Amino acid sequence: MTFSPDSPVATAVLPSENRGERISGPADMLILHYTGMPTADGALARLRDPAAEVSAHYLVFEDGRVAQLVPEAERAWHAGRGFWAGLTDINSRSIGIEIVHPGHDGGLPPYPTAQIESVILLCADILARTRIPAARVLAHSDVAPARKEDPGENFPWDRLAAAGIGHWVAPAPIRDGRFFARGEAGEPIAALQAMFALYGYDQPVTGRFDEDMQAVVTAFQRHFRQARVDGVADSSTITTLRDLIAALPG
Repeated sequence: MTFSPDSPVATAVLPSENRGERISGPADMLILHYTGMPTADGALARLRDPAAEVSAHYLVFEDGRVAQLVPEAERAWHAGRGFWAGLTDINSRSIGIEIVHPGHDGGLPPYPTAQIESVILLCADILARTRIPAARVLAHSDVAPARKEDPGENFPWDRLAAAGIGHWVAPAPIRDGRFFARGEAGEPIAALQAMFALYGYDQPVTGRFDEDMQAVVTAFQRHFRQARVDGVADSSTITTLRDLIAALPG
């Protein structure tokens, strides 16, 4: 069951049985997670436990060590039920990186510098060897906004962007003004929903700002406008989304 690491950034191979064949071709997404558990040992044990039915391709420890659990050519079980840009079998189309971190339940502490440096090196290596585009370096919360919060609003996406990883624009400043929130309806809501759907989120165009739309707005803020994560589509959120869409390759 052992294998050679795909990335030189990985210094250990700790195989997980929780894997299978990719169903729909090679990976074209990179999904970042936090483990959301109190300890690294506990997270590693769960990612390798057949009864848990969960795994990832890589695990990045707090001190920066990186272990590979599943070969990149195979399907790890990290994303669960999700959606991005019309795709629903996210596991078959992605490489998953779990980052040891206690998560929201553990108080959402800062990510250690050594750990983020290793995440950057690992992502850069993966992107150099694959055809994963910048706009498909995503948070788990992006592909499952109603279920997931990770890697959270304190994950330094801007640092990754400065290293050439991911799709990013400077968030628009937060200002007073018109905003849209849960319970509202109408053509402006439908237009905003169409923007989220165009970017890739699972956002039907219904014209109603419901619970599911609030989850999408919250997920977007956790990744792209972290200064205020409240699920309210204010001008800063909408402008940042507009700028991201404008920055997509033609």
